[in-house]
Amino acid sequence: MKQLKRPEVLAPAGTLEKLKTAIHYGADAVYIGGNAYGLRSRAGNFSLEEMAEGVAYARAHDAKVYVAANMVTHEGNEIGAGDFFRELRDVGISAVIVSDPALIEICATEAPGLPIHLSTQASATNYETLEFWKSLGLERVVLAREVSMSELAEIREHTDIEIEAFIHGAMCISYSGRCVLSNHMSMRDANRGGCSQSCRWKYDLYDLPFGEERRSIQGEIPEEFSMSAVDMSMIEHIPDLIENGVDSFKIEGRMKSIHYVSTVSNVYKAAVDSYIADPEHYQLKQEWVDELWKVAQRELATGFYYQTPSEKEQLFGARRKIPEYKFVGEVLSYDEITGLATIRQRNVITLGDEIEFYGPHFKHFETTVCDLRNEEGELIERAPNPMAVLTIPVPEAVTPGDMIRRKAEGLINLYQKDGTSKTVRA
Repeated sequence: MKQLKRPEVLAPAGTLEKLKTAIHYGADAVYIGGNAYGLRSRAGNFSLEEMAEGVAYARAHDAKVYVAANMVTHEGNEIGAGDFFRELRDVGISAVIVSDPALIEICATEAPGLPIHLSTQASATNYETLEFWKSLGLERVVLAREVSMSELAEIREHTDIEIEAFIHGAMCISYSGRCVLSNHMSMRDANRGGCSQSCRWKYDLYDLPFGEERRSIQGEIPEEFSMSAVDMSMIEHIPDLIENGVDSFKIEGRMKSIHYVSTVSNVYKAAVDSYIADPEHYQLKQEWVDELWKVAQRELATGFYYQTPSEKEQLFGARRKIPEYKFVGEVLSYDEITGLATIRQRNVITLGDEIEFYGPHFKHFETTVCDLRNEEGELIERAPNPMAVLTIPVPEAVTPGDMIRRKAEGLINLYQKDGTSKTVRA
């Protein structure tokens, strides 16, 4: 029988809180950004002190921390890189993710002992490319998101270097993220950490007859988000990814919330463990799919894995799905005698709300907020502000780190597998 290797579930961590949340909810590794050389300047990047704390937490839970340093360097940007990589090595970072050959050479020569992974920004799409980077000492390659499943299978057949592949999250309309829209439209260099996500803006088309005023033809076209791809989700294809030898399942989203990080890490951890435990009898669970939709911001598709995406996979405008749930709080403690949970509010909580508690390993239950008290023990109808400490009675035991969500108000688009949808009120 073929021996299957359990892939690593790799989660994004834009902050120290997200790092700890991802690992608590099942991630085997997280990737973060430092204060230099990354592509997410607004992602709450880590200081050395925060990295040290994150590494200590990860090691205590048998997890790893990687640092993304995948910017494209212009003249002068490489100054100080050697010191930066040595600091990462000495603080205990498990690997650095790089795309620029200059930074790769600096890291290899000036910070020996720090493993290097090739970033998806380098557009690795064939096994010859992977073998080239292996010959230079790299341990892992993050495949370009344009690689198909059949190409992935052939790549694995011809090389034994570790393969990391994206399995969930936002897709970029540009090839491997190498875009200059932001540079031209907002003077912010996307390849040096300043992307303004110009592709996510709304655009219009105009009729420009000679000598006449321009006329908008909005309404005659179905999409305003003409360059905005839907998100990727490979939850229904875990067997294909594992059977074809992917070593690391990468989740996108360093700028997403702890609600997103906890939910998506929890789902893919459960799916991977289930398949590895019994491949022959593995079945996709509907609860995994439903859980991902609770944090989805756009429609979901499989990217380039099975076909060249059509307009249905590339444009999300009119098909955008409003999330069914809002993240409202997290559990700080639980009193077994009184049945009271002490929580920290993250969004509006009101007396009478129907809420859902969830934790690692798919511990879920729903309840109604029938008693809501502030930190002084006073009964209130509505929590005053974010981060307030509150107490509520719960019908089942909860543990610190469990999350709380409530059904969102407004209209929800429910999408069917046949591509149709219906709109209901939450």
